[in-house]
Amino acid sequence: MKFRPIAALAAMALAGGLAQAQNSNQGVSKTEITLGSIQDLSGPIAGFGKQVRLGMMLRVDEVNEQGGIHGRKIMLKVEDSAYDPKKAVLAAQKLVNQDKIFTMVGHIGTAQNLATFPVLFDKNIINFFPVTAAREMYDPFNRLKYSFAATYFDQMRLATPKLVKEKGAKKVCTMYQDDEFGLEVMRGAEEGLKDIGMTMTEKTSYKRGATDFSSQVAKMKSSGCDMVVLGTIIRETIGAIGESRKTGFNPVFLGSSAAYTDLIHKLGGKAMDGLYATMTVQNPYTDEPSQPIRFWANKYKTKFNEDPTVFSVYGYLAVDSFLRAAQKAGPNLSTDSFIKAMDTMTIPPDIFGSAEQTFTPTKRLGSNATRLSQLQDTRWKVTSEYMMIK
Repeated sequence: MKFRPIAALAAMALAGGLAQAQNSNQGVSKTEITLGSIQDLSGPIAGFGKQVRLGMMLRVDEVNEQGGIHGRKIMLKVEDSAYDPKKAVLAAQKLVNQDKIFTMVGHIGTAQNLATFPVLFDKNIINFFPVTAAREMYDPFNRLKYSFAATYFDQMRLATPKLVKEKGAKKVCTMYQDDEFGLEVMRGAEEGLKDIGMTMTEKTSYKRGATDFSSQVAKMKSSGCDMVVLGTIIRETIGAIGESRKTGFNPVFLGSSAAYTDLIHKLGGKAMDGLYATMTVQNPYTDEPSQPIRFWANKYKTKFNEDPTVFSVYGYLAVDSFLRAAQKAGPNLSTDSFIKAMDTMTIPPDIFGSAEQTFTPTKRLGSNATRLSQLQDTRWKVTSEYMMIK
């Protein structure tokens, strides 16, 4: 009787090992490497999803024009999740089981990524550089996870005390979305204040999808807040700042990287000037003073007939980082050889100002560094050097 469970466990382990071996180079042929990505192409953040997809396509086209990686062209398969975790699972199943992808690259959304992990990891498929700043993208450790984005928690822990000191703020408040995203922003800000001996004066939340923020703004105004940390995305950032301006409430506003998008000033206009947000890569304006960024932005616009955004850059750099590791892994590309390459990988700063990233056999987040940008005359301007938790 004692033998049976042991034998069963051994059989399961053997089956798992066989599954891993069978899929160690799925998606790799003599002539192609097949990558998969899941984007929101028809849901609430379809604008972002489309931009990530186009950025990925630009880098794929570039490398294929140059002959590929070790003679293999890159094939990119993209599925739509509509920002729905259930649809993301179906998309992952198609990409893994039908399209036979080698790696999942640049999948957008926290809940959507989490929902697909069992599908990927069961088949030994790496989840590479997801477009989300959630801690779960690298923690708890899994050899098949690689993440590039400093977490919302770390972003706000670093940026909040820095801005408090610079602006001489005395009363810091927060307005945040009542879900894990908003809570991570709020908790990070609280931890940052704790580091300098301060506490949050007022905390107010809103339900996802809310459009009226008058009560939250009135609450913060009556508390005398001179700085507000926003755990908001696009519409809510614009709504909160717009309502504040109308009522004569003009604190320093600080948002996370979720609010670092050209849509804030395109939709919110001049009233959004003054907003700070945490960020890494610069927004790629087509008339950017930096010649390399300007060249890249105009190349993108020529190809796709629209201006690039920071999400275009995220997609471009996710593919670029994959290509670096695949090149380093050598001609005999497999999951194991790719991981071996990544685990000694250093990705240097790029033309967009990304911080250097390093990976090891136990480190799956490239960098936790973040910096600040501010909307000035309806354009994002970098206002700080990188900060990082050591």
